Amino acid sequence: MNPNQSPAAKAPIGVFDSGVGGLSVLRELRRAMPGEDYLYLGDQINVPYGPRGLEEVRDLSEAIVRFLMAQQVKLIVIACNTASAAALKPLREAYPDFPFVGLEPALKPAVEHTETRVVGVLATPTTFEGPLYESVVERFAGDVTILKSTCPGLASEIEAGRWNGAEAERILREALEPMLPQGLDTVVLGCTHYPFAFETILKITGPGVRLIDPAPAIALRVQNVLTERGLLNPREADGAVRYLTSGEAAEMALRAEQLLGERGEATALRWQAGELRLAD
Repeated sequence: MNPNQSPAAKAPIGVFDSGVGGLSVLRELRRAMPGEDYLYLGDQINVPYGPRGLEEVRDLSEAIVRFLMAQQVKLIVIACNTASAAALKPLREAYPDFPFVGLEPALKPAVEHTETRVVGVLATPTTFEGPLYESVVERFAGDVTILKSTCPGLASEIEAGRWNGAEAERILREALEPMLPQGLDTVVLGCTHYPFAFETILKITGPGVRLIDPAPAIALRVQNVLTERGLLNPREADGAVRYLTSGEAAEMALRAEQLLGERGEATALRWQAGELRLAD
């Protein structure tokens, strides 16, 4: 073992989202760090988080973090833009010594790549309402026209397994078609569910529009944080993934297989008095 490496390096990485959207982040994490073990938690009984207010999402996120910490994870990825907007700052304040990696709308790379200076952002209402989004706009997008859409209903369609279905396409056409005549050349996918509708989005925008998925950058950030803290798992073989859900375990296992291409086992949780517990 590396002399700078902590014995905690073999602990799993915790990843959570309101549902299966965070699997798009888990996919990139596993590509970057296949030797790590992962504990993925989808709060599917409460999906989607997008229409919920900041306070409610913060409370849910804080309870999920308490549960994951009780499982002895070494780092938590908030694989949800809405939860990051609501809870990342208070979580870092509450646990200053524990590493969290959250998401913010990927406006920086979008601004770097756009030639027309017109960028679309697809995200949830709570993401747009949060101070994190406003901070990103102020820092990186001062001279760029930002076109926004909340794509109501899209996360639920993806959650139900209909990511390339007729209703998902209708929602995305309603969001994107008004943007295209305005010179749009870059679209930020500001919800982790949305990369699973990649094909449908490209069908509408055409290949001339660049889609920005923040997941690869998040994976790199996690890798860097673990390296800095001596927490990278030294294992050469592939690690394991354990799925947890507040919804139906069979549903989570099916979606993971459909979206990630491999079968995995899922364990059911239940909410009880504001805390997550293993289901009976």
